[in-house]
Formats: sequence, C-alpha cells, structure tokens
Amino acid sequence: MRKDAESLVSVIVPIYNTEKFLPQCLDSICGQTYKNLEIILIDDGCTDGSPQIIDSYAAIDSRIKPIHKKNGGYGAGCNRGIEEATGRWISIIEPDDYIDSTMYEELLKFAASFDEEIDIVKAAWTDLRDWDDPDTMRSFPAAITKRIPTSKRPFTLEEDPRLISTHPSIWSAIYRRGFLNEKGIRFIEYLGAGWADNPFLIETMCQADAILYLNKCFYNYRTDLPGSTYDHKADDAITRPFDRWHTMLDIIERLGVKDEGILAAHYVRGFDYARGAIIDDGEDNPLVKENVKKMFLRMKPEIVDKMCELPTNRRKYYYDVTGRQMPQNSRLARAAYLAGQVDYEFKSFGPLGVMGMSYAHVMSAMHIMMHGDFQRDKHVGKANR
Repeated sequence: MRKDAESLVSVIVPIYNTEKFLPQCLDSICGQTYKNLEIILIDDGCTDGSPQIIDSYAAIDSRIKPIHKKNGGYGAGCNRGIEEATGRWISIIEPDDYIDSTMYEELLKFAASFDEEIDIVKAAWTDLRDWDDPDTMRSFPAAITKRIPTSKRPFTLEEDPRLISTHPSIWSAIYRRGFLNEKGIRFIEYLGAGWADNPFLIETMCQADAILYLNKCFYNYRTDLPGSTYDHKADDAITRPFDRWHTMLDIIERLGVKDEGILAAHYVRGFDYARGAIIDDGEDNPLVKENVKKMFLRMKPEIVDKMCELPTNRRKYYYDVTGRQMPQNSRLARAAYLAGQVDYEFKSFGPLGVMGMSYAHVMSAMHIMMHGDFQRDKHVGKANR
C-alpha cells in the first residue's frame, strides 16, 4: 500500500555472544538511508562484551531499545522482540551479519508500489564464505537469484513454492506485524539457536495472502566455515535438521496445505538436509541412516516420482533407501526439465542476466571444488546458546 513508503520498521536483533561482529551489524542498521526505524536489541544473557556494545549504541541513537534478559534461545529472543515492536513492519537481523544501506528504503518503496496490503516482502541475499580471513573471503549471490524474478504482482506460496526450497533466510525479508498477529505466528522457543527459523519460514510463507519478491541482494550472510560442522559430538546435533523438517511438515499438514508444489519444495529441503548430514557425519552413521529413512518414508512417492528438479543421483538414493523402483525415463525427464529451466531463465532474466548467473555459478562451482561443498545452513555454528 502507498503508505508503506513511510512506515515504521521494527528491527529485531537477537544477540548472544557476538561481540566480534556486533558493531558492524549495528552500524549497518543505524546507517540505513531509511531513518524511520525502531531498533530492538535483545541481549539473550550474553556473557561476553555484547551487552556493553548494546548499551553504548543505545546511548548515541535514540531509536535503539536495549533489552537485557536471561538466556532463552534464538526463538525466545525473536518473540520478545515481536512483542516489544510497535512498527508496521518487522525485520529480523542476525548479529553476525550485516545489511546494505538501502535495504529498508528499497523494500518499502517496492511494497508501496502496489495497492494491495502486503504480508511479506522478500529479497535475495549475499553469501559470505571463508570470512574468517579478509584475504580469502568471497561473496556470492544466493542461489535464489537464479530462480525467481522480481514480482510484477503480489502472489501466494502456491504460485511459487521455490521460496521454501532454498535456505530459510527469514532475515532477508520484512513481515507486516499485523499479519503475524492476525495469524498468531511466533517462533518455537527451542533452546539455543535450535533452527527456530525453519518452522517460522513455513508458518509465514504458507499463511501469507500477498508476498512480494525483489531479486536484489541487500543482506550479507556469513555461511558456515569449511569443516565447522563436521563430526557432531551430540546426537541432537545430528538429528536436528531432520527434527525440524518433520516439524515443518507437521505445520504444512496442520494448515491443510495440499498443493503438490509446496510439498515438493519442502521435500527438496529434506533432500538437502540428508545430503548435509551425510557430508557432516557420514552416510553410515546409524542416526543419519535412521533419520534419512524416516524422512523419506514421510514423503509421498507419487510426488517424488515427478520431482525432476532433483539431480538423478539424489532421486536414486531415495529409491534405494525406500526400496522402491526408480521410474523409467527419469534421466530423460531430468534433461527435459533442465532444458525448460534454461528457457525459463532467458525469458525471465534476459541474456545478460543469464550470463551473469552463469558466471556466478562457475565461480561458486570453482569455490566448491577448491574448498568442498559447505554452503549449507550455518545454524549448527550458532547452536551453543
């Protein structure tokens, strides 16, 4: 709606022991070109220098509201922020990331260019890899930039389920506070980081009546460092991705979602979690084997049979685990899907856009060959809260 161009945005930052990165994060928020912000900093029982940093910023910027509380985890911190918020829009920023200076200005202008009341404005983001050394750090546009063009009208998840098949990335969006309250959407309050953003993604995207997507990168996301998630020592760290996947499917079923495209997109997340667990803890790990099979058995076979977006080796793994026969002509169907994707990308992004995507893809592939495929969720590294 037109008034969105001047609406108050409540920026929530749930903070736990991130003193090394917190100033960069807060500078990027306070330095936004859009000034009508309410900045809610949640000190979730920090034991490092983060509380002092929070208070020092609050002393010089009246928009900042510092809240010091006992440790309750990422979800509890976000919920406290939502309860304290008074803005029309909610934004959640992780304290070890940072945002480009025009993020809120551009997202709000985009929302204001439509007459409809918007529930979610989603944008792309930039992945920062090998960020522990300035000489090795590289940035890459997230995979979503190659998949979804900028919206020409508001849409629902059913119209483009790919929004839930990539990284949850709930922080590269703004949410209308009235929408969250009307639907009763809050975070599940797991201990620690707990991957609480996964269920929040499904709750918001499945219940939104009007979503906008802007194919620009504003958010800078520090990914897991190479090797940082290998060989988990605790069983719950191994099973957490699968547990969250089941919770997300429970939410989909509770909401009565029957759309096969949405289910397939959620299944893609499951295949990604299975692959990540195998990379981190090994295909022969008993917990990995048990949980992969349990997850695959909850997937509807008739939907998986048609999921040509999955690489053939991943589908074969599914059929091997479940003891089912892989459909004939799967490879031909996969080839036809890939050809259709090329045509879609040319029509959606144009030749120059596709060339840019191809360059980014090649650079990303080279990085993976050199360092391994570590581009997954960074939640495990934040779990010790």
